[in-house]
Amino acid sequence: MKVIQILICALGIVVGSFVFLKPELTIKIQTKFYEKINWRMEPISLPKEIKSTKLMGFFLLSVCIAALFIAVL
Repeated sequence: MKVIQILICALGIVVGSFVFLKPELTIKIQTKFYEKINWRMEPISLPKEIKSTKLMGFFLLSVCIAALFIAVL
C-alpha cells in the first residue's frame, strides 16, 4: 500500500512540475482536450491564466511533496 502511495505522490510531483514549468503548454493541451469532447475553451486574459496555471502547478507540487514526506514516514 505504501508503494502505491509513493508512486501516486511521484506522479503528482511530475505533473505539478510540468504544470508549473510549462503553463503555456499545459493550457494548450487542456484546450485541445476540451475540443475533442466538443467544448471550446479560451481564457479571457492569457497572462492571468498563465499565472493561475503556474500557481496551481506549484500548489500540486507542494501538496504532493508533503504527501510523499508523510507516506515515507
